[in-house]
Parts: sequence; structure tokens; C-alpha cells
Amino acid sequence: MNVEELKKHANHVRQNILRAVYSAQSGHPGGSLSAADVMTYLYLEVMDINEDNVDSLDRDRFVLSKGHVTPAMYSVLLEAGLLKEADITTFRKFKSPLQGHPNMNYVAGVDMSTGSLGQGISTAVGMAIANKLDKNGHRIFTLLGDGECQEGEVWEAAMAAAHYELDNLVVMVDCNHLQIDGKVENVMNVYPLDKKFEAFGFDVIKANGHDFDAIKAAFDYAVSVRRKPACILWNTVKGKGVSFMEDQAGWHGSAPKEEQYKQAMAELGGKA
Repeated sequence: MNVEELKKHANHVRQNILRAVYSAQSGHPGGSLSAADVMTYLYLEVMDINEDNVDSLDRDRFVLSKGHVTPAMYSVLLEAGLLKEADITTFRKFKSPLQGHPNMNYVAGVDMSTGSLGQGISTAVGMAIANKLDKNGHRIFTLLGDGECQEGEVWEAAMAAAHYELDNLVVMVDCNHLQIDGKVENVMNVYPLDKKFEAFGFDVIKANGHDFDAIKAAFDYAVSVRRKPACILWNTVKGKGVSFMEDQAGWHGSAPKEEQYKQAMAELGGKA
């Protein structure tokens, strides 16, 4: 798939992120928009997931460790043909399978129920160990937020990943530098993350999480790493693609009102 096609898919993902959050009048648009390009590329170009194998262990798996950005996950699953378009506007509604945090029992393609920060990467490490023991050659991918790296459990998982030489694991961090209370560096500074992950035994790649050429190069390298886990630090912008949401902590967990929604969809070329 060429870059222009990927951009179109990512733009659809962003439109559906907004549809989901606006319909629910709740959710987390900022971190969903920052992760949209990376998750689009992961599902459409890297992982071998499709309608035929979605319920099988014989495929790559993804754990959304920053489990509150389900608007991005559900929108990417829709783009990959694993959800129906009508499902998106049921987000967070009573009896909808598309709840605010992902539930693996309700949504095909959700490989782990997450939400408590730090637990997703820990589960991904367990999955990667299990694949090694089972001689299953498929990879495990997980996406964290940079604010999430304030959790001590993240570093326990990182220590185990390196100890067991999990070269079937790709840990990714969405480095948008914002969390619910403001700048990550001001709330509890986790940087420099590259030095930390390197010290824990990872092969670290830094890349622009909104440039599809850079995203491709980073994934290509990450899956080539041997005898140690890989970590990709994505440099991103919270709220990417919507002018008034970009780099604003207030959009971490707020839904747009009608006029804001119309403006955001117009910027993305979609129908409100």
C-alpha cells in the first residue's frame, strides 16, 4: 500500500474516532488521534490479522496497553474489516460491545482486556513468553502512553522481556508528551525513555509517528531485531489532525460539542 492510500485510511480512522467520541459524549480523543497513524499501519501493513484468522492463535497479536484509547482501536478494526461501520456510534452505550476500555470477550480482534495502566505491557510479555514456549513464530505488539511509563509495572515487564530475550515482542510508546494533568515532564518526568529502555536491554528505535515512510522503516527494523526485545518510541502530537485539539491536554478525555465536532470533521474532510 502506498503512502497516499495509508493517509486515506488513517484519515478515515480519525473521522471514526471523532464519530465514536461525539456519539458517546465521552471518551479519549487526544491520545486516539496521536496513535491513529501508527495503529493504521500496524493493522493494515504489519500484522497478519484478517476475518479468517481473527479467532486463531496462529497470527500476530496486539495489546493496547494504554487501554483508554479504544476509539482508535475500534476505528482501526473497522478499517481492517473486522467491525461494521454502524458499530462505531454505539461506543460506550449500554449493551454495546464497544466499551470505553477494550474487552476481549466482546470484540473480535481485541486480544486483551486492558485499562489499568502498566498491565497491558505485562500481559504482552506473558504472551511473548507463551509463543516462545509453544514455538509459535508470531509476534506480539503493544502500545503504551508515555505517561503510562510512570507505572512501576512497566519496568518490571521491561526487565522480564529483556531477561527472556523476547525478540518476538515489539513495545511501542506513543510519545505525545501529554497526559490528563498536563505535560508528562511536569507531572512526573519519564524522559529520556530511549536511555531507560536501552538500560533495560531493549533495542530502541525513535521515529516520527505521523510519517508513513518513517513508520515503515521503524517497523521493518523492529521485526529484524534478534535476541532482545525492540522498543519503538513514536514522536507524536496529541490530537493530531484536528487543529484545536493538537497538543492540548484538555482533549485527553473530553468529547467535542456539536460545533466543535462539525469543525473537526470538516478539517478531516468527513461528514458530521
